[in-house]
Amino acid sequence: MNQLLTQIEKYKEDIKAFEVKSPDDLEAFRIKYLGSKGLVKIIMGEMKNVPAEQKKEAGQLLNEFKIFTESFYENLAQSVGGPSNKSVSNIDTSLPGDALPLGARHPISIVHNKIISIFQRLGFSVAEGPEIEDDWHNFTALNLPENHPARDMQDTFYISQNPDWLLRTHTSSVQIREMAKGVLPLRIICPGRVYRNETISARAHCFFHQVEGLYIAENVSFADLKQTLYFFVKEMFGENVKVRFRPSYFPFTEPSAEMDISCLICEGKGCNVCKKTGWVEILGCGMVHPKVLENCGIDSNKYTGFAFGMGIERITMLNYQVKDLRLFSENDVRFLKQFTGA
Repeated sequence: MNQLLTQIEKYKEDIKAFEVKSPDDLEAFRIKYLGSKGLVKIIMGEMKNVPAEQKKEAGQLLNEFKIFTESFYENLAQSVGGPSNKSVSNIDTSLPGDALPLGARHPISIVHNKIISIFQRLGFSVAEGPEIEDDWHNFTALNLPENHPARDMQDTFYISQNPDWLLRTHTSSVQIREMAKGVLPLRIICPGRVYRNETISARAHCFFHQVEGLYIAENVSFADLKQTLYFFVKEMFGENVKVRFRPSYFPFTEPSAEMDISCLICEGKGCNVCKKTGWVEILGCGMVHPKVLENCGIDSNKYTGFAFGMGIERITMLNYQVKDLRLFSENDVRFLKQFTGA
């Protein structure tokens, strides 16, 4: 303890003898004594070598030394007119600040938030899960066992470190995780980014965003699914949009359907976007397959449910009449500026 006291007194003498005649000298003083590798930091580290019974006294001594050094620095700063860590008198706070350019939300984020808002008004809550998934949650639990031909519908990115790991191909894996918790009834939407090994073009990308929905309870019917999606379409695209359902196939739903809306670009008259049909597919849906319920420990004789999934990029393209999917990920400021204030 006496040795530490002697050392501190010596340092004080050195500080008092330090000559400061310019701002450069002041900065040299700050670096030497108060910098991140300065003397104050070093000597404060000596606390670990002080016996436990003397730590209180040593702590007071070191704190007094720190205050002394900081106070001495402040006095030096005032004497040479240089900056200090507390003095801002040389700044004219009455001057106007520099104007910052107005930013904008990304169009995907705008539509993502709107979709969530619509379904939240119907009582759906948001659920999220990992983007790196295992085979069970992404495929097997969804009635896609190994070697199932439907797996070829989704060209998957696998993780080389572990053949059971992959980048999720849909947010249905989040639905499996939520169903496995066994808390029913369950009414959720699962937004998130997904990945598929596809050729990048104006209509496809190797990553994109989805929102999937799930409702599990007693006596849920296909009519409940249709009314839910009717409400979504009217809120998203307006009252004048027409809707139709077409039979389809998905391994995790039965019966399954795809939902089309009348083309917003040509108003159903036929154009290149809708391939002259007047209709554009926006989502897939259906009643949850009993095997999927059983895989998650849910009694399929007591509970039924519906599920649906849509690509946010597809909805965004229709909403803003954007014809090239790649624009959403190129970060072209000229494109993004169009959504300022949206």
